[in-house]
Formats: sequence, structure tokens, C-alpha cells
Amino acid sequence: MRRTITAMTLCAAAALLLTGCGSADPKPAPEGGKQQPQPAAPQSQGGSSSAPAGSGGGARHEVTLEVGGTGKTAVMYSGIGSGFEQQTLPWTKSGTAELTAAEQKVGYLVNVVPGTITGADGKLQQAPCTIKVDGKVVAQSDGVTSAKGCSYKIKQ
Repeated sequence: MRRTITAMTLCAAAALLLTGCGSADPKPAPEGGKQQPQPAAPQSQGGSSSAPAGSGGGARHEVTLEVGGTGKTAVMYSGIGSGFEQQTLPWTKSGTAELTAAEQKVGYLVNVVPGTITGADGKLQQAPCTIKVDGKVVAQSDGVTSAKGCSYKIKQ
């Protein structure tokens, strides 16, 4: 039973990750055919800052991903970097999402999909998760009533 639930969680996590792929708008390759590597969004530990939508730098939002519970579980996340790793709970990752003009209109997806933990009743359940944008809780899952993880589209 545990293997089935774990396999289903991993399949759902992989599907969620794959649906988020390809949403970035890559810059065209310069002459010569080689594309230059794109810098990652900077991560900060401080407060939030938000540039006006019309400014050249785009809008900046402080994003915090949290997974609750105890023990260890796999955590998949995207939006402020991306990863799929075994983590010790509770787990938190913070960073800055800088939205382009297009992303401000259509949205910028941030998500976290935690693996399973043993609940208070001894049964397996998805670990609870929370997404905060600029200090405000925008998505939350207790892991029992909804086993989809947490997802939020930031728009300006």
C-alpha cells in the first residue's frame, strides 16, 4: 500500500513538474547558433520589494515555500529555482521572483509538491504545504483534504 501511494505521489509530482516546463520565454539564440546561459533569479533573505509594472526591471516578489510535518520526505518545487530532493521536515525555501512584463499579465507559476508522511492516525498522507508571496499566505494544503500540493500564479 505504501509503495502504491508513494508511486502515485511521485507520478503526480512528475506530471505537475512537466506541465510547468516550457513556460519560460527563452531569448533567441545569437548569430552562430549558441544560446547564452540565462542568469537565475537572485535569492534574498530580506523583506519584499515590488517595482512598478511599467519600470524596466519588472515586478519583484518575495516568495516562501514551506512544507510541514516531521521526518523526511521528497519535496518538488518550482518558481524560485526548482528541485526534487529528499528533505528533512519542516522545510522552508525563500527567494525572489522577478516577473517580466508578459509574466505580469499571464502570471508566474510557483508550486511545491511534498511527498508523504505518517499522519497522527498512523496512516500515510501528503505533508502539509504553504506558499507565501510578499509575506501573505496565498496557497495552503493540509495534505488530507487535498493531496495536490500547493500552487499559485503570481500576477501583477
